[in-house]
Amino acid sequence: MKKKLFFILLFGLPIFMYAQSTNYAIKLNVNYYSDSINLADDYTNERCVLDIYYPENIKNYATIVWFHGGGLTGGNKEFPAELKEKGVCIVAVNYRLYPKVKAPTYIEDAAAAVSWVFHNIENLGGDPSLIFISGHSAGGYLASMIGLDKSYLKKHNIDANDIAGLIPLSGHTITHFTVRKENGIPGTQPVVDNFAPLYHVRSDAPPLLLITGDRELELLGRYEENAYLMRMMKVVGHQRTKIYELDGYGHNMTKAAFPLLLKEVQSIQEEKKSK
Repeated sequence: MKKKLFFILLFGLPIFMYAQSTNYAIKLNVNYYSDSINLADDYTNERCVLDIYYPENIKNYATIVWFHGGGLTGGNKEFPAELKEKGVCIVAVNYRLYPKVKAPTYIEDAAAAVSWVFHNIENLGGDPSLIFISGHSAGGYLASMIGLDKSYLKKHNIDANDIAGLIPLSGHTITHFTVRKENGIPGTQPVVDNFAPLYHVRSDAPPLLLITGDRELELLGRYEENAYLMRMMKVVGHQRTKIYELDGYGHNMTKAAFPLLLKEVQSIQEEKKSK
């Protein structure tokens, strides 16, 4: 399903207008593992941190946990400008990277960061029932993995079904190419194993919004991977899977995707309030 840019901007505008008068605070480099884990390893202490950008004069706000891209080998936490001053909290997460660590360490880090948000966001004024998980590319892969494979969050006594919504942007749904590289498998050889979101399709997952660039401009098969995940989620009975293909955009399609992300957050937030 392709959506044109004028449609995206139209629905992004009301959120922007709503949030202009809100004051925001920032907390930086918060460790999401316990002191005993952080102090045991310098690299863990350095990388396993998150930043929080949150509205001060709104109560029970929604939170978007944002995982950066970079192929699981690079990148750093960031607050995407297009998500700021929109009436929501952004939690930007760093995680450990290959080759210093291998799978599933970076997935475990993602789950630990989300667990921290579940356990702490209410203390900052947020609503723990309105936690959305998102990210671009490798970050989208991490979002899908911890949202569909319930085992990662279960280790922290969190039910992945309590996530309000999963919104990966151009994320792998097959096994990530870096995970394949770790096992000597070329990037052009598709694999669906325990490290693939596709392996964990289930009918009771949180609402899932998949967004990719144009299939002719994306990385190898990225749209088709996401379309297959969408189809298999529907086959198993999931009622809340949608996919958007952004016409004319390649892999770096985040600016066009962010209004759709915010619209999904707003829609689910309003749905929960109406119940």
